[in-house]
Amino acid sequence: MESTPNDDDGGRSALARRLLRGGSEPDPRFTLANERTFLAWIRTSLALMAGGIAVEAFTADIFVPALRTTLAVLLLLLAMIIAAVACFRWLNVERAMRHGSPLPLPFLAPLLALGGTVVAAVVIVFVLVRAA
Repeated sequence: MESTPNDDDGGRSALARRLLRGGSEPDPRFTLANERTFLAWIRTSLALMAGGIAVEAFTADIFVPALRTTLAVLLLLLAMIIAAVACFRWLNVERAMRHGSPLPLPFLAPLLALGGTVVAAVVIVFVLVRAA
């Protein structure tokens, strides 16, 4: 019997078949676009991580210790959450494409916007208090 796109596992491992949960192989361009989006979120996460480390390491003369630590931890937590959620988003989008389902809502963009807003608000409050 000849293999069709819907029942061909493409030689995938058992773990890949279990994670992807069947379906048919999507157009490789869409899979690669999904992967590029995942990598962009990872890049954003790494930038936030570098920012958190930089705040802790290089701003001792600018921020009081409690504020410096708070900002660094907020940036590092945001980086950690974005990296973790990016992985699940990649997998959910891949599954949706394989099954012809609607793509899941993007949770990462609002998360990053809210996290960035919190960090910016902390810095603004600090600047206003320091100027007074």
